[in-house]
Amino acid sequence: MKGFKGFDKNLICDPTGSSPFQYEIGKDYEHDGEVEACSTGFHFCENPMDVLGYYPPNDSRYCEVEGDGEIDKESDGDSKVAASKIHISAEIGLKGIIEAGVKFILDKVNWKDAKVTNTGDQSVACALGIESKARGALGCWLVIAEWEYNRNDYEWHRKDVKCALVDGEIIKDDTWYTLKDGNFVEVTEEK
Repeated sequence: MKGFKGFDKNLICDPTGSSPFQYEIGKDYEHDGEVEACSTGFHFCENPMDVLGYYPPNDSRYCEVEGDGEIDKESDGDSKVAASKIHISAEIGLKGIIEAGVKFILDKVNWKDAKVTNTGDQSVACALGIESKARGALGCWLVIAEWEYNRNDYEWHRKDVKCALVDGEIIKDDTWYTLKDGNFVEVTEEK
């Protein structure tokens, strides 16, 4: 099963802070014992965008992986998977995660029957430019970058990139958002 996995800058995975595990690209790993999503086994996500919720892009690394053996999937709507075997295929970086996320969503579109439009949970809105904003319908994903200006070198530098699901509660539908200090902030229209 193909998937995507996040790591810290040293390719260590330690989501709970209690059991760091060092990975290497191109290596295979096997877990002995029970496999349970969010508990035991080697974890990864089928949807590349879900990885950003576990490993934010400011100092994380991202890889394509292959899971095999015993498999257990998360049941709460997240695409998290636990497997007894995992192969760390290739490092793809933030650009690769975003491209894979767009492909993942586009692959779910029924192009033949969707004659007018494909919206809702088929869409991703990306706002990656300086002072950019994005909005979407319920079920869509927003991916927004935050930039900061460095007066020493007179250049803009990417500070953060985050994604969020438009759930209608935390992130409202049809509402513009930007990223400020790592948080999604509503943008009010100027009159």
